[in-house]
Amino acid sequence: MTIVTLRYWAAAKEAAGIAEETIDAATLAEALAAARGQAGPGGPGEQDERLRSVLARSSFLINGEPVGSRARDSVVLEDAAVIEVLPPFAGG
Repeated sequence: MTIVTLRYWAAAKEAAGIAEETIDAATLAEALAAARGQAGPGGPGEQDERLRSVLARSSFLINGEPVGSRARDSVVLEDAAVIEVLPPFAGG
């Protein structure tokens, strides 16, 4: 089991409704799929469409290192990793 922390910034924080959450995920793709924020309109277990949209256009840092253009399913996470979710800023 790999427990990681997702930290949301700016529009991602607004869409998630929380600043951070802890989840179990082995890859970045799994972490993003498991991201729930405060849950979608269907309740726990459903990702809000707004959060899904923000995650799709965000960039990510893992323990301070940029993910860049690597495929999300190829980014393996270490236990206690911190994933910073950085949505586009200033219309970028």
